[in-house]
Amino acid sequence: MIRVMLSVMSFLFFVVFQPAWGQSPSAMEAYTAGHYDAAIADVAADRGADACAFSARSLLAKAISGEAQPAPGLLQGALDEANAALAVDPRHIEGRLQKAIALSLMARPMSLKDARDSGYGEEARKLAEGVLRDDPQNAYAHGFLAVWNLEVMRRGGRLGAMIMGASLDAAEAHYKAAAAASPGDAAVNWQFARALATLNARKYHKEISAALDAALAAPVDDELERVMQDRARTLAEAMATQKNRDIEALAERML
Repeated sequence: MIRVMLSVMSFLFFVVFQPAWGQSPSAMEAYTAGHYDAAIADVAADRGADACAFSARSLLAKAISGEAQPAPGLLQGALDEANAALAVDPRHIEGRLQKAIALSLMARPMSLKDARDSGYGEEARKLAEGVLRDDPQNAYAHGFLAVWNLEVMRRGGRLGAMIMGASLDAAEAHYKAAAAASPGDAAVNWQFARALATLNARKYHKEISAALDAALAAPVDDELERVMQDRARTLAEAMATQKNRDIEALAERML
């Protein structure tokens, strides 16, 4: 039970934000503008690994851009596209990352029993760890594991962290590795700040504020990054005006 509870909610959102590559200029233009259906349509005829992974990423970007839990059909579509990429190339980096985020989002609204039975959270973690074995400098796999450690600490407490081998030191090490591999990345900084705020907004106020400042100072290259930066701004304003428990509750609701 503890293992599932801790692994289900880890990371969730980093892998969508990795730079897009290998697609036509029109697909990339649509993705950058936040026209995700158009981006998917542009590559629909291509069933290569890159195109399928790009379709998965576009579906997940569409899902994450909303404020509510994404529709199950949207997430299943992303998972199907990620699996299609991996059917062509089982070691495809982006395919594995997009599958991890799809599984994590699918597990998010589940009861603990259903999440345990699904195995989604643990599989997502293993996918990210596998990416790091093949690509040790991958910023978004490091970002996943930074947030995973924080989620384990928050949901499982001291016992859960001990069982799962999670720690603040590990979270910070992965965050620093992610930030070094992708300097000035709004998503890396936003997701670390959000996860740390859910853990303890008072105790980690300085670290949360620093990560939010970095997210707000980052260049914004596409619509999804703008969404992330807007969320960072909302949380930063809350940090300055709201009680710690309200900050933590807000961070838990945010994607």
